[in-house]
Amino acid sequence: MGSRPVTFHLSHEVLRLALRDPFRIARSDHDSADDVVTTVVVELRDDRVPGVVGVGEGYPDRYYGETPDTMAAVFPYLLSTIEDAGIDYEAEDVAEALDRIARTLAGAIRWNGAARCAIDIALHDLVGKVMGRPVHGLIGLSASIPPTDFTIGIDEPQVVAERAARAADFPALKIKCGGPQDLATLRAVRAVFDGPIRIDANTGWTRDDAERLLPEILDLGVELIEQPFPARAYRDLAWLQERSPIPIVADESAVDDEDLEALVDVVAGVNVKLAKCGGIGPARVMLEHARTLGFRTFLGCMEETSVGIAGSAAVASLAEWVDLDGCLLLADDPFEGLRLDPDHRWVLTDRPGLGVTRLGS
Repeated sequence: MGSRPVTFHLSHEVLRLALRDPFRIARSDHDSADDVVTTVVVELRDDRVPGVVGVGEGYPDRYYGETPDTMAAVFPYLLSTIEDAGIDYEAEDVAEALDRIARTLAGAIRWNGAARCAIDIALHDLVGKVMGRPVHGLIGLSASIPPTDFTIGIDEPQVVAERAARAADFPALKIKCGGPQDLATLRAVRAVFDGPIRIDANTGWTRDDAERLLPEILDLGVELIEQPFPARAYRDLAWLQERSPIPIVADESAVDDEDLEALVDVVAGVNVKLAKCGGIGPARVMLEHARTLGFRTFLGCMEETSVGIAGSAAVASLAEWVDLDGCLLLADDPFEGLRLDPDHRWVLTDRPGLGVTRLGS
């Protein structure tokens, strides 16, 4: 099998999916139209293993310069690079080969994380199915992972509190902030939820906002503050971390592994997302590197289907905090096979690949 020429075939589908609830964040360039999100699902085939299909997903976010059209434009080039890199299912250390291909994809094109992510996840799923192994086992990671929190978007404080009450069985809630009603919203949530609250301001605060809100946030028992300031505002981030006894976590400032060094002594933690950094392989590298640099690790997601969330769950054992609720925000997830246990941990089974299938297939 390994000596035959490698010929991959990739097809993609743009999905517009309704959300359970409107979902707004502080950044006006967020791709969610309040109640609908757009994501791209791909299918990858290898002529050498007919009948096996790897499924992947990438979430195109305009903030990072991606749209469904840019993803479609770079897919043929990215596909050619993995054909050139090759993979031998029989003779190679397949985990090492997947890492090599991830490096090849990263070296082939800058940015375009969602496009690389879709192919990387699909390749992991394909190889896992060929080898008869789950993705997390294929790359040598544990099935024991932290529970996920649940995220609630910006809205009127009472509306956010009502949604928080519905999600009160989750071990933690992530509340989107970055607007004039942040404090009222957090107080309303605390009135109905006594667990950890995580704040995500999505670059929406100024220093004045942070100075005004920090004492109140501490009184409310907030666990962490995610990306309060713009992505490259390192001095502001360091200024707040010096004053904050709770971790400041970089998200928009931590796109891929190359961003980590600049964040040392700036923030306490980093949020790694597959759609930002390029997939399962790059996320594993980034999480491991972050830990060696002393960062606390947060594994996040976009508003994705179970495909993207299953890909993220495969590396979740490397994270301290997990925010993998994207498919739970959808009104209808078009994929099945991924489930939460009673403690709200995604269950990583022994099923080959990602362990998810298209509904009705």
